[in-house]
Order: sequence, then C-alpha cells, then structure tokens
Amino acid sequence: MKIDQLFKEFENIKVLVLGDVMIDAYFYGSVTRISPEAPVPIVNLKHKEQRLGGAANVALNLKSLGAEPILCSIKGNDADGDLIKTLCRKNGLVDALINDYSRKTTVKTRVIGNSHQLIRIDEEDTKDIDESVEDLVYEAVNSLISEINVLIFQDYNKGLLTPTLIARVIELCIAKKVPIVVDPKFNNFFEYQGVTLFKPNKKELQQAENIGEHLNVQGVKSVAGMVRKKLNASKIMTTLSEDGVLIIGENGTVHLPAHARKIVDVSGAGDSVLSVAALCVACGVSDELTAALSNLAGGIVCEQVGVVPIDKDLLYAEAMELEVSERY
Repeated sequence: MKIDQLFKEFENIKVLVLGDVMIDAYFYGSVTRISPEAPVPIVNLKHKEQRLGGAANVALNLKSLGAEPILCSIKGNDADGDLIKTLCRKNGLVDALINDYSRKTTVKTRVIGNSHQLIRIDEEDTKDIDESVEDLVYEAVNSLISEINVLIFQDYNKGLLTPTLIARVIELCIAKKVPIVVDPKFNNFFEYQGVTLFKPNKKELQQAENIGEHLNVQGVKSVAGMVRKKLNASKIMTTLSEDGVLIIGENGTVHLPAHARKIVDVSGAGDSVLSVAALCVACGVSDELTAALSNLAGGIVCEQVGVVPIDKDLLYAEAMELEVSERY
C-alpha cells in the first residue's frame, strides 16, 4: 500500500483504547542552593504542567495520526479525575471514563530542576477493580465494539485490566472480528491469549521469561517466538531500542534496525510505536510496512523532549523520503 493512501486510510479508523489512564504532572524550576534542613536541592518553582498520561497518551498519538480514538478507563471521583475529563475535552478526545469511588486518580508528578528530573512522586491505588466496576467497563466496551476497527489494551498494572476483564474483552473482540493489539506489563503478561499483535519491549519480554542475561537480537527472536506460541498470538512485535524492531508472525520474521538518531528523550516512544502498529493492523498492511513505520515513529519521538504524540507530517515526510512503501 502506498504511504499517501495508508495515511488517508488512518482517518477512517476508529480505535478503542482500553487501559490505565493517569495525569503526568511536571514542576519546573531552577536549583541554585542546597537546603539547610537536609542535603537536598531547593527548587525555585517557575511553572507547572499537567498532561494526559498512560493510555490517554496512546489516544493522543492516534488522534495526531488522524484516527478517531475512544478512551475507556477508570478514574477516581476526585479533583484529579475531573481534570482528566477536562483535559480529554481540551484535547478533543472522546472518552468512556468510569468513576471508581474506591480509589484515587493516578498522578505522576516529576520535579525538574535545571533541566534534570530530581524526583518523581506517584499518587495511585493499584488494587484490582471490583466486579461491579469491571461490569461497567465491560458494558462500555460492549456498547462500542460494533463501531471500532481495532482495540488496544494499554496495561500499566494499575488495577483496571484484571485477568477476567481481559478474557471477557478478548472473547468479545474475537466474536465481533475486531483485531486486538496489546502493550503489556508484567502482572498480566500471559493473560492476553489469542490476540492479533502483542507488543512488549525487550526488557518486558526478558522479565516475563525470567531471563537476566543480555540477549542479542537472535536471542530475542528465540524468546519472542516462544512467547508468541504461549499466547497463541497472530504476531509479536518487540521493540529493541538501538537495535530497532522485530515482528514474528505467521508469515515469518521481520527485523529492521533503528535509524541513526540524536536521542533526546525516550519517554513516550513506545506509545507512538504502538499507535502506528495498531493502525497498520487495522488497515491490514504487511508486517514489513508495519515494522518500518513503527520504527520511524519511535525514532522521531525520541528526538523530542518529554512525552509528546507523534507528528503525522514528520512521519509522512520521513516515510516518503525513505521510500518505505516501495521498499516494504
């Protein structure tokens, strides 16, 4: 498929993002002295930012790519939960957010002094949702399933994605023939049985299989292949940082090395890779083209400071310059 045709097709894709949502808060300031009370820097606060994070950042990436995301998650019945709703409206995101009255909204606060992160403060409850909240989430998914072209599980192990909810949603998607793309975390790693595309990074893959030693690309291929079989997944996509991206599917193995980049910040790169891959799955493109575009997206985001959505125009320009559709 030609790149211009594919990017136009992205605009016809509706994606349900089911996962843990949070606020990423940033306190920026300068440090010129050490506290007399304890050997810690004093940050002279200049300004604050509050952004959508977690699964919401995946939704922002999808929107930036021209797709129509719907964000399904839980939040606390608190001021931070209200802020998430406000930020969704401000960013033009459609949400299906459900109040969980038993928990607080997840907030990650980073204190930045002289352009360096000094500390991160997490406010969160990570216990699994109870059955009543799970039923509400499932019903929200069920009410939207006929409208969507692909579903993304974005798991941060914050309690939303329980084994039973995962199984129920996968069964629903399979029955409705909706492709499933997963960004896993450790706790529920092997719960995602029978999905379309499973996307761990190299570290997550090794943790799941309890492998401590360094793996080269060939070693990762071997482990990823075993995990794919355990999950009965159509394909597994593993991001390898400087070694690029690997996809193992029913039609074989694709490995594309990373492009030379000036890496500034790797934060959020995985969300951009996942978003591009999910849209490629929804459009039915080859593993080679999926790997190539996802690889480019991750690299572009790594050249920017902070967690930012992928720039569709930059991705398109690089894909055209590298003649990606002709090569893959």
